[in-house]
Amino acid sequence: MSAPKTGIKVIVVGAGFGGLCAAIECQRQGHDVEIYENFPQLKVLGDIISFGANAGRIFYRWGDGEVVRRLKPLTIDLKGYGFRIHKYDTGELHKVIFDYARDDLGIPIHLDNPVTEYFEDENHAGVVLKNGKRVTGDVVIGADGVRSKARELVLGYFDKPKSSGYAVWRAWFPASEMAKDPRTKEFCEHGDTFNGWIGQDVHFLFSTIKGGKNCSWVLTHKDDHDIDESWSFPGKIEDVKAVLKDWDPLCTAIIEKTPPSALVDWKLVYRDPLPKWISKHGRIALLGDSAHPFLPTSAQGATQSMEDGVTMAVCLKRAGKGNVPAAVKTYQDLRYERVGKVQKTGETTRDLWHKTDWEKFDAEKHAEDNFADVFKAHVDAPADAEAAAPLGMSANPPPSPPKRKQDNSVQRKKKTPLPLID
Repeated sequence: MSAPKTGIKVIVVGAGFGGLCAAIECQRQGHDVEIYENFPQLKVLGDIISFGANAGRIFYRWGDGEVVRRLKPLTIDLKGYGFRIHKYDTGELHKVIFDYARDDLGIPIHLDNPVTEYFEDENHAGVVLKNGKRVTGDVVIGADGVRSKARELVLGYFDKPKSSGYAVWRAWFPASEMAKDPRTKEFCEHGDTFNGWIGQDVHFLFSTIKGGKNCSWVLTHKDDHDIDESWSFPGKIEDVKAVLKDWDPLCTAIIEKTPPSALVDWKLVYRDPLPKWISKHGRIALLGDSAHPFLPTSAQGATQSMEDGVTMAVCLKRAGKGNVPAAVKTYQDLRYERVGKVQKTGETTRDLWHKTDWEKFDAEKHAEDNFADVFKAHVDAPADAEAAAPLGMSANPPPSPPKRKQDNSVQRKKKTPLPLID
């Protein structure tokens, strides 16, 4: 059932996950929407992307579950590994969403139409295309990624991206050669798999997908390369092998099966949280990576951009055509704190993996090395001294026993306490 028309015209710049979701949700809520995209054609590029349950709730609303039925064959279900997330082939997943927006819903998607300029006044907002055409609407959503042109208008200055201090080598390729090698064939013989190795300042994640027919891996490592000009380069197999030379030999075996042409060296761009996501007149808003780029270790970047789109669509519907600026400001307020907290998980997870002290703890050696000092402190203490709190703990006075209530009734039978663990 279609929502009542609101008369609000929404222009979305960018046909990535965030832009597509924003457009789909805006149409669901009754707005008129169209998308302008820089790329001349859709490219189905292989890689792995993660979505949590919060994205699943959004997908399930589209087409009465039809979109989810189309996505299911493309997924690695990680519930068997203890995770409530799904991993997908990025390119094929994107094509499903793209086709649903364009073909099923009839949303106009204008490919090969780069946006060169954004503009707004109190009553309208719009974009200027490379061919000189001006497109005007009630609100513009800048979902054009980490190098967003909308960001400069919103902030009033150019905000240069900075290196996160890390980069990712990533590759996607058929698993045919993996299946022939006794060292790696196990990954191709048991359907989809998800495997990880973690070390100091490095983690390596490897997946097989489509029943073991394709595979993908990512290796996150330290990198301080200047990303002023570009952040994506062809990778070199020998560089990857050098980082993994003292690791599990299985890792090197996987790398050796990687076609050199499939390897990309991707610099992880990061930005400090922006002070605001919306323009002066409240008619241009940033969404997804243009507002808050995520590190891959958060596993939430695409999902949070989808949440942005859902929130914007609802705010516009609830506010109505006469209150677009207030709706856009409400979108920012509803999303800003949550996104900031989730964004931080990318850093905390990465540091948890990369900064762990991997030296083995030897209990016998620890006891031998530290016994004398600790034992002496107890031997030298007065004989009547109360036992001190263990080292590293704060001594708190024991709680006072609860006062017993006067009970003039018949004595109750004492109950046997229930066990704490079933």
